[in-house]
Amino acid sequence: MATHASLVWLRSDLRVSDNPALAAAAARGGAVIPFFCLDPGDASPWAPGGATRWWLHHSLQSLAASLEARGSRLVVRRGTPLGVIRALLRETGADAVYWNRRYEPDAIAADRHCKETLRRDGVQVHSSNASLLLEPWENGKEDGTPYRVFTPFWKAMLKRGAMPAPVPVPTDLPGPAEWPACDGIEALGLLPRIDWAAGMRKAWKPGEAGAQDELLRFLHEGIAHYAARRDHPGEVGTSRLSPHLHFGEIGPRAIWRTVQELAATRGEPAFDKAAESWLRQLAWREFGHHLLFHFPHTTDQPLQERFARFPWKEDPAGLLAWLDLIY
Repeated sequence: MATHASLVWLRSDLRVSDNPALAAAAARGGAVIPFFCLDPGDASPWAPGGATRWWLHHSLQSLAASLEARGSRLVVRRGTPLGVIRALLRETGADAVYWNRRYEPDAIAADRHCKETLRRDGVQVHSSNASLLLEPWENGKEDGTPYRVFTPFWKAMLKRGAMPAPVPVPTDLPGPAEWPACDGIEALGLLPRIDWAAGMRKAWKPGEAGAQDELLRFLHEGIAHYAARRDHPGEVGTSRLSPHLHFGEIGPRAIWRTVQELAATRGEPAFDKAAESWLRQLAWREFGHHLLFHFPHTTDQPLQERFARFPWKEDPAGLLAWLDLIY
């Protein structure tokens, strides 16, 4: 049985660098057991589609390789998260669970239930922020209420000055004397039965290394022209980091720090302006999480109630004309 062993539940944070939960578990001392759980019974409206499942498969493979390069492993299981965690606690003798927070309303409720249940079981539970620059409650108005408009939200971010620094990669990830059984990534059945993903493979490289490659490509080839090219879909004018951010293969704090360091090194006003234009878009992502946290009804309802009564126009001929235009 492991002494002071810790489980690290990896979800939308599939990376080794700048991973606060992984770093905190390593700093605690003792064995660190990273794991990923796929709930086959997830029938929520947000359940992943085929392209997401394809990406997840390859992202998990990349993460497993990164952990193995550091003498660790990725334990993969199928089942309900709480059931999987309890099973791993029994099998490893771990007495603590670490994870990085999620901010969607359903995810918050599920994580709260999991945390409360485990703590009643006598298990230590620690959660961290890996996916945002700031926690949703850290960038509010002076009167304590949340922002509802982006521009003042953005100005408040800039007024804060430096963003929190990314977390260093753990120097040591000791494993348990005996690793628990692993279902394996292939057993998750994430890949399509009919291989339609040739275009995906050609265009994208899922995983932490792919995210770093895209960031460096963009910083050296694209960011200087971002403001002019971002609205032209025929050009590679964007960072292409959205899916990497979604799966947590790279974090916004690492991106923010890298961009600012490069801007300081170059010392060019034009580059500074281009960098700010792009960081503003990263802040839009931040604002989206901010709104979802403070106004959870916006998953399927407008932020302003008056738009719920917005008149709907029934115009079949107009719809067909629009379809002809775009297709």
